[in-house]
Amino acid sequence: MKGILVFSASGPLMLLSSYPTIDDPDLLMTPQAKGIDKFMAWATPVDRCRDLYGYSYRDDAKDLATRRGVHVLDTDGHRVFMNFSLRDLGPGIVRERQIVSSTG
Repeated sequence: MKGILVFSASGPLMLLSSYPTIDDPDLLMTPQAKGIDKFMAWATPVDRCRDLYGYSYRDDAKDLATRRGVHVLDTDGHRVFMNFSLRDLGPGIVRERQIVSSTG
C-alpha cells in the first residue's frame, strides 16, 4: 500500500493506492479520469495514513489488497495539509496534461 498526497487546483487530497509506484502509468490515469489533469503528488508514510484514518484505512486497504486501484482517504484539504509533514514526503511527481516528471 502507498499513501499519496495530491495537490491539485481544488487543494490537497489523501489517496491510498495499491500500485507499486506513484508514477505507475495506470495510477496516473486515475486523476485524469476524474478530470484532474494537472497535479503534484508525493508518497507519504503509509503508517501515518493507518494511524490517522483507522477503520477507513483498514477497509480501503482490505479492498485494495485484492486488486490494483486507488481509494480516496480524505478530501478535507486543510486536515490533510495539517496532518502530514512536508519533510516526511517521499518521492514526488508533477503532472501537467500529458507531461510527467519527477520532483527529485
